[in-house]
Amino acid sequence: MNGGLPVAPDAVLNQKYPFTLPPLPYATNAVEPAVDAQTMGIHHDRHHAAYVTNLNKALETQATLHQYTLGELLMGLRRWPAAVQTAIRNNGGGHANHALFWNLLAPGAASAAAPTGKLADMITRDFGSLAALNAALKTAAVGQFGSGWSWLVKTATSRLAVRGLPNQDSPLLEGELPIVGIDVWEHAYYLKYQNRRADYVDAMLTRINWDVAGAQVE
Repeated sequence: MNGGLPVAPDAVLNQKYPFTLPPLPYATNAVEPAVDAQTMGIHHDRHHAAYVTNLNKALETQATLHQYTLGELLMGLRRWPAAVQTAIRNNGGGHANHALFWNLLAPGAASAAAPTGKLADMITRDFGSLAALNAALKTAAVGQFGSGWSWLVKTATSRLAVRGLPNQDSPLLEGELPIVGIDVWEHAYYLKYQNRRADYVDAMLTRINWDVAGAQVE
């Protein structure tokens, strides 16, 4: 468990077929005003659920892949039959990305705590400050054309980097560990923010649960 939440992101990465949707680790209104309750419910109960359902459908007849975890399916994408690679990339990525995303949102009225420990040291080393990291995450999020994510990742050389990735592409596809992800698909924010993606990103940056983020690099 990370940060006292019931389903850790790595637990979802360890799931095997048939994959299951973890419950939200808080009430749908717990992250207001950054995310309104209606958006939270639709996002989790419909969009995330659809990724799980579609991933299971795609792998139903792929018995040889049932032995692999979600993390292994994503990291080994190019090894699998061409007929299911797109489904694993899109729906497997959507499942993994959202499992981390829910845990990364800190419920309650107060702003989330700042990074501590190893992650704080890495941020200082690679970005200079948390403010500089947040600026980089915002630039990647606002600048992402169409749907996608802004990611803080740990690279294969144990450095931190910010990536803007399209659709539901997971950093795991390129062997990078996701630390913080900001979902900039319109369904994540449009009911409250309409076209004001930058305002949504600013709000999300105040809700990051840095204890959960830090657990990814320990």
